[in-house]
This record gives sequence, C-alpha cells and structure tokens, in this order.
Amino acid sequence: MSDMWTGGKVGLRGVEPEDWKGFRDLARNSVDVRNADVIEPPRSAQSFRIWTAERAGRPPGGEAFRLVVEVLADRAFAGTVTVGEADSRAGRFKTGIEISRDHRGRGYATEATELILTYMFAEQRYNKCEVEVYAFNEASLALYRKLGFAIEGRLRQHEYFAGQYHDVVLLGITAAEHWATHRRPSVQ
Repeated sequence: MSDMWTGGKVGLRGVEPEDWKGFRDLARNSVDVRNADVIEPPRSAQSFRIWTAERAGRPPGGEAFRLVVEVLADRAFAGTVTVGEADSRAGRFKTGIEISRDHRGRGYATEATELILTYMFAEQRYNKCEVEVYAFNEASLALYRKLGFAIEGRLRQHEYFAGQYHDVVLLGITAAEHWATHRRPSVQ
C-alpha cells in the first residue's frame, strides 16, 4: 500500500464543501439515521451547506475528525467515517462509519474501517479501538465481528427512541489483534 488512505475500492479524504449533498442524503432515511445516531428534525439544504463548509474548514487530524469515504472507481461520495473520544493517555479511541444505501454490500465499510484502524494504530500510537452499536443493528455488529472486534459488554436499556429503551453493545479491538490479521504499513 503506497497511500495509507487508499484501499482497493475506497479512499478516505477530507470533507469538502460540495459534500453537503452526500451528508444530506445520509440523513434522509430515518432507519439509517437511527442505526447510527438519533433522529433530528429535517434540516434545510442551507443548513447542510453551512455544516459541511464548517467541517471542510477544520484542520486535519486531532483527537476527533471525520473523513469522507470515496469510491475509487468514480470518486462518488459513499459515506463517512469518524474518530472521536480519543484518549491518548489510555491509548484508546472510538470510531464509527456510515455508508449510503446505494453503496452498501460492496465491502466499503470494511475497507474504510481497516484504513482508519491502520492509521490510528500505526501512526498515532493508539492501542485500542472501541465502538458502540445498537443491539438491533445486525449489519454493524456483523461488520465489527468480521474485522476482529470482540464483544466486551452490553449496556441494557441504555438509549431511548422509537417509543422504547434499547441496548447498546460495546465492542473493541486492540492493535495486536488488528496486526495479527493485517500488514503494518511500509516505511519504504
């Protein structure tokens, strides 16, 4: 791999102002939004333009950031991957991914998450990645298990939406577990 931000199918890049339509489209399906977060009232196109432009203006990196998942074949906006709640003292961070409906089932989420794990473990010296997934989100649970994440716990009746309380599953992977199945980046 010559570019650690590029896989075989997707690349990760910074947010650009023109990505506002992709972010708007991610927010259009209530089921999809609920799988990743909480449902908010509808937003205007202008609101998405402002939100996206503000993110595009942020400096790269840091302890929390968002990148766009872009399909290499046609440069299409396929989704977004985030890093947050990074604790450099303890050596852990959280990540999350959201892929648009029309780009699912092609391995994009797997590859984008692998790229983030490689960056955070190989370049930022983190030791553990954690994710929180709603218990009903079978697709995300399957993704993270496939990537080698272990279930570490369950927060019972932790979140409230859709008229009831829902469990959250906690999963984690260590750098050693990741490197057991992935090559480290080359220095040459």
